[in-house]
Amino acid sequence: MASIRRTLSPMYHDRAHENGGAHKGFTIGGSSSKHNSSQFLSYLTKLLGVTSDPKSSRRGPWRRPFYQFLVFFLLGFVLGLTPFGKMEDVNGSDRFSFEIKQPYVEERLENNNNKKREEVAVDAVSFVAETETGNKEISFVPRKLIIVVTPTYNRAMQAYYLNRIAQTLRLVDSPVLWIVVEGNAASFETSEILRKTGVMYRHLVCKRNMTSIKDRGVHQRNTALEHIELHKLDGIVYFADDDNIYSLELFQSLRQISRFGTWPVAMLAPSKNKAILEGPVCNGSQVIGWHTNEKSKRLRRFHVDMSGFAFNSTILWDPKRWRRPFTHPTRQLDTVKEGFQETTFIEQVVADESEMEGVPPACSKILNWHLHLDARDVPYPQGWAIQKNLQALITMK
Repeated sequence: MASIRRTLSPMYHDRAHENGGAHKGFTIGGSSSKHNSSQFLSYLTKLLGVTSDPKSSRRGPWRRPFYQFLVFFLLGFVLGLTPFGKMEDVNGSDRFSFEIKQPYVEERLENNNNKKREEVAVDAVSFVAETETGNKEISFVPRKLIIVVTPTYNRAMQAYYLNRIAQTLRLVDSPVLWIVVEGNAASFETSEILRKTGVMYRHLVCKRNMTSIKDRGVHQRNTALEHIELHKLDGIVYFADDDNIYSLELFQSLRQISRFGTWPVAMLAPSKNKAILEGPVCNGSQVIGWHTNEKSKRLRRFHVDMSGFAFNSTILWDPKRWRRPFTHPTRQLDTVKEGFQETTFIEQVVADESEMEGVPPACSKILNWHLHLDARDVPYPQGWAIQKNLQALITMK
């Protein structure tokens, strides 16, 4: 069988190979492209330090890892500069825009043909819903806190009075805080009543020495005012004695007061044979006069009952907001005659009738009644339990 022997170029005769001998081989149909690729591979092998020559390995043991690191570093650097995604053109005016856009929560309907979309913008004050038919705004305004201050003491009708006012406060829209103040010590019976009412309350104790009924109510209300000022309670303060009768509309109207609100109060005359009216005369919400009796119309500056006014609690702990000229705390005075606690206290809150608000407009409704129907000379039952006089006097047949 014929064969073709092709000798190599003289430049390869003296080249050493891996088998240690001179090159002897046969080449059939070699091409220049294959020869160039083999030369590139041999060069890359030398570059990476892949060689079996022990002399070369001893000569530079650090070259192989160095060149490998260099090749892969350059390869990663080139790949990192290569854009694989789609680059969008950004308008030059938008690059330097510092506008903070409000996030929107979009709810898209499953039907693509329906173009109605509701976008709800949520912030701390309002909720806005936009539809295709028009813009519909739902405003959320938090209700003002109503702070009801009730002084009380142990007596036969105390449980009845506290439960009656508690049933009214349970019907008032929250938030409502009921501050009940007792004298000297908190009784177990009062605490049990308050726990069962279902109304948010705070049970306070007045430690002042009280020599009369007039001083007792004054110091108990001042204890509540000190508590409001200390904790900076923000709301509308209302003095509600436990023996009065209150309508639900009264507490709902208190949240309309900005600074100081007042209204007429119906009460029994000292003779108990007729009803009299005491409070403001209003033209809309403006106070223009007073209902009063003949004995006190020339003596008092403001003819208002203790349960016939309410005021903003920030007047107690933020006087600069209302530009009050007084630097001393706003408190009721025990040094004045009975019946003058109301007017001396109101003079510390407002300057004149222009700073008052009539509640409700035109002061056309009686919202509470002061009847003075407390039972006198009746013993206070300990624990609300009567142990004597329980035997039957008449036998039922």
